[in-house]
Amino acid sequence: MRALISVYDKEGLIEFASGLVTLGFELVASGGTSTVFKENGIVHSSVEDVTGAAEMLEGRVKTLHPNIHGAILADLDKESHLEDLAKRDIVPFDLVVCNLYPFFDRPGIETIDVGGPTMIRAAAKNHSHVAVVVDPSDYPGILRQLNETGAISAESKRALATKAFELTARYDTAISNWLGAGEAVETLPERMTLTLERAATLRYGENPHQTGARYRQPGTQSWWDGARLMSGMELSYLNIFDTDAAWRFLHEFAGEPAAAIIKHANPCGFAIAASIEEAYDKAFESDPISAFGGIVAINRNVDVVLANKILGRPKADVVIAPSFDEEALKLMSTKRKNTRLISAPAPERNEIEIRSIGSGFLIQNRDTFNVAPENFKTVSKARLSPGQLTDVEIAWKLCARTSSNAIVIVKDRMAIGIGAGQQNRLDSARIAVGKAGDRITGSVAASDAFFPFRDGLDALTGAGVGVVVSPGGSIRDQEVIDAADEAGAVLVFTGERHFRH
Repeated sequence: MRALISVYDKEGLIEFASGLVTLGFELVASGGTSTVFKENGIVHSSVEDVTGAAEMLEGRVKTLHPNIHGAILADLDKESHLEDLAKRDIVPFDLVVCNLYPFFDRPGIETIDVGGPTMIRAAAKNHSHVAVVVDPSDYPGILRQLNETGAISAESKRALATKAFELTARYDTAISNWLGAGEAVETLPERMTLTLERAATLRYGENPHQTGARYRQPGTQSWWDGARLMSGMELSYLNIFDTDAAWRFLHEFAGEPAAAIIKHANPCGFAIAASIEEAYDKAFESDPISAFGGIVAINRNVDVVLANKILGRPKADVVIAPSFDEEALKLMSTKRKNTRLISAPAPERNEIEIRSIGSGFLIQNRDTFNVAPENFKTVSKARLSPGQLTDVEIAWKLCARTSSNAIVIVKDRMAIGIGAGQQNRLDSARIAVGKAGDRITGSVAASDAFFPFRDGLDALTGAGVGVVVSPGGSIRDQEVIDAADEAGAVLVFTGERHFRH
């Protein structure tokens, strides 16, 4: 039996190669693999011994030779192939062990592997006769099977070939995406290649009868890969979906202590305050009923004081923060065993958003805030005061991250009323007003899109809202402006819509 070994990742290599030699394999190794074998006393031949040609072009050309690829690709069931091998005195390979230059970790021209993918694809194509191994984690299983049966089964060869083609597909996708990275995101390309690798298997999907998993693009790291589940049950599909929304939303607000509570990927509580304890208290008071079973996101370390505050409130499904004091972690994990406690890095910036539509996809670049609050246009007779600008910005950002139709009411840097996901804007306004209650006087409200009629604005100002923020752009804008003037309210147009479906 004969094996060709050419690997960049040397993990487990010596043990595997030694095992193959013990089983009677003749080893052929290339470049760096041959050097490692020599250093460790592994008997082998070099690729140069087989090809009769030295490496050239600084190693770019070494395995691209008929004596190598003929030995990999020969169909041993065909007489003509056997004759071709005999004419050239080529001995076929039974096993090809190969992994690739680290393009995923260090993208660049010199880490684009050529010979490796060629050998892998050749062996995978001819998997009826050649086993191809691209993952060091498969070494023990291969040795075990060879020791027990003296051969690698047809089923194993097919599974290994599938894994090999998955690797080359991901590798090529990473390269093509890297080469095309200079294209502006605003002009989505005519063709887009998307390859994903499974990062985690979930207990189930949105519902128990659905399967679920978390995926990522090869060579990339999601913030989830740096997150640590410190305590609590395994994360579910919806835990991840909602926690991602909470963590990304919280990071829209840099600087001061802030807390957010999210339900069904929508904010139901939010506040910025002088201390993180005060911010959490106010975020909870935004909507105490909806907070049950929600995601609590904190942008500061969780200490014992804050932990006790959280424990004194209805159960949260997830608490996520940059860090937890050891004493706080012990306290919370003991008293709320089912609450997931996650420490996490800041989320990465996602440039595109993808949704499935049957067997197709909708793709768009991410929603960003392109108009700064200081550039908003006050269109009412009443004017916006500098002291109201902070609440205007908070309300606007909250509204943009709330499902449409969305109305958000903010007062003193705290959300006091949120109406989300309604089929008409008036119902959203009524829901937000109802949640705000007697806190509403002098507050700031935001609408994610224009008011098609004045009724939505009337519902807000009639309840006591003092400032309303809207994109504007309706054919009835003047009617809405007139309604604001009649109420003596400030009406601000942003000129930018933020639907979220």
